[in-house]
This record gives sequence, structure tokens and C-alpha cells, in this order.
Amino acid sequence: AVVSTQSTGTAVGDGPMSLMEALRETLKNAVIVDGVTRGLRESVKRLDKREALLCVLAESTDEKNILKLVEALCREHGINLIKIDDAKKLGEWTGLCKIDKEGQARKVVRCSCAVVHSFGAESQALDIINDHFKHSVAADA
Repeated sequence: AVVSTQSTGTAVGDGPMSLMEALRETLKNAVIVDGVTRGLRESVKRLDKREALLCVLAESTDEKNILKLVEALCREHGINLIKIDDAKKLGEWTGLCKIDKEGQARKVVRCSCAVVHSFGAESQALDIINDHFKHSVAADA
């Protein structure tokens, strides 16, 4: 299932957490357990080996063939794909930045693609993402 979202995110069900907030939380938990592969090359390797549980793709990439490649791999292997609008945002969420004393992200590096191969702790955010894919698959059928 492929999901495209804008930066505002969409509320899922009656939960207070939006899909984007849930994605951010899930990525944070996955980074803690070293369950995120960042960057196109390493992400494509994980996708090809079918080790990915979730793929996050930034639509703001310059090369459109990257989008086509990742989408095709996810579709072929049945891996859930979420698209977000900004590569810098994805870089920040996957830990490709420095955090200053005030807790603000500095020196954020762009990230075109990230693959989650271990979610870490079960959380409400992960449930929201799973529910979202269940509903989108049911809508596609």
C-alpha cells in the first residue's frame, strides 16, 4: 500500500495523533533500537532482500527515477510505503542532525529514503500506522 501525505498529516480514526506524528514517533523508536536504514543505496538493499517492514520516501527528491525505483520495489515485495513531502524533515526524524541545548535540530541532512526493519517498542503510534494501512488496503480492494 502506498500512502502520500502532506506536511499537515491526516487524523486517523478518532485518535488525537495524526499519521505524520505517528510516523515521527515510530521512526524515533526505531532509531533507538538501530532499526532504521537511511539513504537510498542501503534502503534499496533492504527492500530487495525483503527485510523492510516500512519504507518512508521523500517526494522532494530531484531525481524522479528514485521515486519510481522505490515505489516499484515496495509494490513488488508488498512493503508498506509512506511518502512525505520534505527530505530535510525525513532526515531530522531519522536522526541525521545535531540537537542543540534547546532541543532544536541543527545541521539537518536531507534523506531521500528510509527503511524500518525493526520497530522497537510497540506503541500507539505504530498501531495508528498499522490501522492506516489496514484501512487503505480495504479501500483498494
